[in-house]
Amino acid sequence: MEEEPPVPTPVILGIDDLRPLPWATRIARTSGEGVRLLQEHRDSFIDELWLDHDLGGADSILPVVTLMEEAAFDGRPFRVGTVFVHSANPIGAETVVRSLTRWNYQVRRATA
Repeated sequence: MEEEPPVPTPVILGIDDLRPLPWATRIARTSGEGVRLLQEHRDSFIDELWLDHDLGGADSILPVVTLMEEAAFDGRPFRVGTVFVHSANPIGAETVVRSLTRWNYQVRRATA
């Protein structure tokens, strides 16, 4: 009897300054960490990407969004199953949803 190949662990990345996101395999707490985290996964499939808009102080998710937009513009979008935008800032969250949807990322508003 043949053994089943192991099921790969889903790659779930979170960028959020406060929430624990226990289901995430990796978490970044600042936009700079988030950019590095995405760049580390540049050539792999990301099952889920969880984004918070406000990342403490003057920091926001916008540098990460810009990185994703530029990648799509260059014809090499990040390979993400679903981007979940969870934020207590409805205007900021809507900006992220609109920006990434425009570049054909699959985006959903969520609560975390």
